[in-house]
Amino acid sequence: MTAIEISAAIKAKKLTVLQVVEDYLKKIKEQNDVTNAFLYVAHEQALARAAEVQAQIDTGELDDSPLAGVPIGIKDNISTMGIETSCASKMLEGYTPVFNAFVIDKLEAAGMIILGKLNMDEFAMGGSSETGIKGAVRNPWDTARVAGGSSGGSAAVVASDLVPLALGTDTGGSIRQPCAFCGVTGIKPTYGAVSRYGAVAFASSLDQIGPIGGNIDDCAALLSVISGKDERDNTSVIDKPFAFGDSTDVKGMKIGIPRNYFSNGIDDEVKNAVLSAARTLEEQGVIIDEFDMPMLDYVVHVYYIIACAEASSNLARFDGIKYGYRSKNAETLAQVYRLSRSEGFGLEVKRRIMLGSFVLSSGYYDAYYKKAMQVRAIIKDEYSKLFQKYDMIISPVAQSTAYKIGENIDDPVKMYMNDLYTASVNLAGLPAAVLPCGFDAAGLPIGFQLIGDAFSEDKLVTAARAFQSVTDYHTKKAGGNNS
Repeated sequence: MTAIEISAAIKAKKLTVLQVVEDYLKKIKEQNDVTNAFLYVAHEQALARAAEVQAQIDTGELDDSPLAGVPIGIKDNISTMGIETSCASKMLEGYTPVFNAFVIDKLEAAGMIILGKLNMDEFAMGGSSETGIKGAVRNPWDTARVAGGSSGGSAAVVASDLVPLALGTDTGGSIRQPCAFCGVTGIKPTYGAVSRYGAVAFASSLDQIGPIGGNIDDCAALLSVISGKDERDNTSVIDKPFAFGDSTDVKGMKIGIPRNYFSNGIDDEVKNAVLSAARTLEEQGVIIDEFDMPMLDYVVHVYYIIACAEASSNLARFDGIKYGYRSKNAETLAQVYRLSRSEGFGLEVKRRIMLGSFVLSSGYYDAYYKKAMQVRAIIKDEYSKLFQKYDMIISPVAQSTAYKIGENIDDPVKMYMNDLYTASVNLAGLPAAVLPCGFDAAGLPIGFQLIGDAFSEDKLVTAARAFQSVTDYHTKKAGGNNS
């Protein structure tokens, strides 16, 4: 059942909230070892919450919520009061927040039940969900392969049906790449559409919380719940939550395909699947046009300069003094700082802090960070020009399907290049929807993304719904009989 169908069945008294929650908790207990996707299961909290939500549904308080009674998993960098939030890092291991993120309060108001916290790359820094302290997330389609990063746990639990919905965060592709690798659907919202209050910051000008689900309607319903104005977040600019209709009418929409995305480096199977998806939309009345994506050669460089610079600043707060890990070997204040950070952070986080500190340092700020910000402005301007011509852009998410665990972890440059098709969306603050569109010869999922102009989520959802209304890739399940 889809998330929307689960809620409808509960309201129709065909199921109870407790039955649904207990069923998912049982599956998590039996199957989580396969993917290592849950870091913490909030068993007792979820059961207690199920009773509260059932009472609200019985009295009609949640009649307007399309997801009332639906369980959800939360990426472990989103603050949950009373539930550990560690960012998959030794630095925050055992930390239990005393406040909820804005999105968590919105979930609870909608009658959803949090089942636990999901594995990820440490502090969301990684492209494969291998850098977390509790080990790699394993792809449910092939457990020898990565689930993608950094929201690998969020995609893996939906793909393996351990929860119907999950929240992830996307800084440079961290929702979209895991969805593509795991064969599920997701939305990276426009920057400012969903409050970042309570999301542990990686790169503040790039981070965005978004939904992951089994189909676009479930994702759209969840986005309508978590979007909206938050006075505690100065970057929250949307006046009211999104409201999505049920249209599949895409006739006359003009979609651009960046031909230089398909020239070098991309696997033929990925290329063919994405182009086939474009043809499917064309058969429904979409006008397809090719163009060359400008500034492509600069995207990854600009992204990592800016992201690492912001990370070095944001992670300065973890110093062994106020909260988080403190080294037991420190004897002086200087040692507290140095040892706590060197012992508490993993290799990839240290790498990005050092790179960020370098590009912000005296003598290098103008040469690197300032220039990166100037190029970012050009990238955003180029997208604005494109959306004067196109309703949206269709593109691959990654150059290949999921690779083997350990294959790229020691080659950071190769890992960073996996963000080639996704990072520019974050640099420009744009929305994108990711959808499964096929499988390679090894049976691994392939995904594509639809990129829209700022706050054009309704248009993206319509196009995504049109695609999923005539294809069944989103119905295929990891480990299932998909013949």
